[in-house]
Amino acid sequence: MDFTDVSLTALRVFRAVAEQGTFTAAAASLGYTQSAVSRQIAAIERAAGAELLERRRDGVRLTPAGRLVMRRATVVLDEIDATARELSGLPTEAATVRLGWFPSAGAVLLPQALTALRRTDPDLHIVSREGGTPALVRALRAGSLDLALLASVPPFRPPDTESPPLVLRTLTERPLYLAVPTTHPLARADYVDVADLRGQRWIASPSSGEDRLMGVWPGLDERPEIAHTARDWLAKLQLVAAGCGLTTVTASLAPAVPPGVRVLPVRGGPQEQRRLLLARLPQPPTEAVTRVGAALRLAALDAYAPGAALVQE
Repeated sequence: MDFTDVSLTALRVFRAVAEQGTFTAAAASLGYTQSAVSRQIAAIERAAGAELLERRRDGVRLTPAGRLVMRRATVVLDEIDATARELSGLPTEAATVRLGWFPSAGAVLLPQALTALRRTDPDLHIVSREGGTPALVRALRAGSLDLALLASVPPFRPPDTESPPLVLRTLTERPLYLAVPTTHPLARADYVDVADLRGQRWIASPSSGEDRLMGVWPGLDERPEIAHTARDWLAKLQLVAAGCGLTTVTASLAPAVPPGVRVLPVRGGPQEQRRLLLARLPQPPTEAVTRVGAALRLAALDAYAPGAALVQE
């Protein structure tokens, strides 16, 4: 089989596997069976005459040949999508930037940056999507994202070990805070002592898949009591407001906490820092990507400015 005979379906499946990291996740995202995905990948590898995906216990990653195919496949699929839009009567977009973002960035930072861009750069078309850090990094490597907002925790290791390294820019570095119901005894002070966190009830993220147990203060010397689990950070904060427990909150969410919640610093232990990173591939960025990156940096400086109010009554 000649590679010029590869189908668009095979290219889309290949991109989905590279982005999702596993055949199973790709099949679910496409609505295919896993065997159908496997057949498409086998066909494209036969046509390429090379292994495009390295199969590992924790999923797959692109081989050098796979990275080459992915770069070209992304261009082809984007052109096909643009053609479909044009044929359907929709305007083509001269400058499109594909942006990924971790969940809590969508509460304050992303809307603020997009609002500014609509005012200063109305010609730009931003397509964005939410995801966890591993998924966003895979999408960057696959060429289906131009930029990604990532959250980083100590010891602040690179988000992956692939080569060449991603270009990372730290937009902010702020402490982790604690969200407490205003009716809770801990809400009476201007800070919480880490010793007072023993025996508290917590609202956390599910600990399955790529999600870590987020929402519990790191380093507690006891097994935490998880009262509620929720993936959505704003749902967690509403549960805090209802008096159902405590949760951690990053600087990116502090301005968006609902009434009934106090956001307080924690003292008495190691300071828990969180970084907001802007990531991209190492090739020179387009002018459009540069403009979006600049808007995100300005939004981060504004949204997370030192001294910003943390308390909501």
